[in-house]
Amino acid sequence: MGLVESLADESKKGAVIADVVKLVDEEVSSKGGLSGIALKAGYAAVKGVKPGFVQSVVKKLLPEFAAKLDPFWTDGLKDGKPLAYMEREKSRVADALLSVTDAKIDGAQSDTVKSLYKKLRGSAKKNVEEAVPRLARVVEKYSA
Repeated sequence: MGLVESLADESKKGAVIADVVKLVDEEVSSKGGLSGIALKAGYAAVKGVKPGFVQSVVKKLLPEFAAKLDPFWTDGLKDGKPLAYMEREKSRVADALLSVTDAKIDGAQSDTVKSLYKKLRGSAKKNVEEAVPRLARVVEKYSA
């Protein structure tokens, strides 16, 4: 079973989504400095769009994220150390994941979400790269 199928498995899909949302919450809350303040404010605004908004976005984008992560996970398995491989390739992993959100943002229904994404996009790659080790652990948890 490939990563896409593993993460889409209905018996664990809810747990995958909950863990990814928790990962995002924890990553955002761990940010400091001025860029952290901006990120936290932006994330709070996005969460305020409607109840469950972040969960619904994760659920909607999970199949595309899984498809983007699958080649990295597969190569990491071949390497024998998928977590280390993804961390080593964190720049490429971040680019792959951000390609999904970049492609979707113009179709977003919320002007607030569009505006905040465009304001925060410049620092997004660094933030996603920093989240890759945690993300790899989530992938590992559900990949079998």
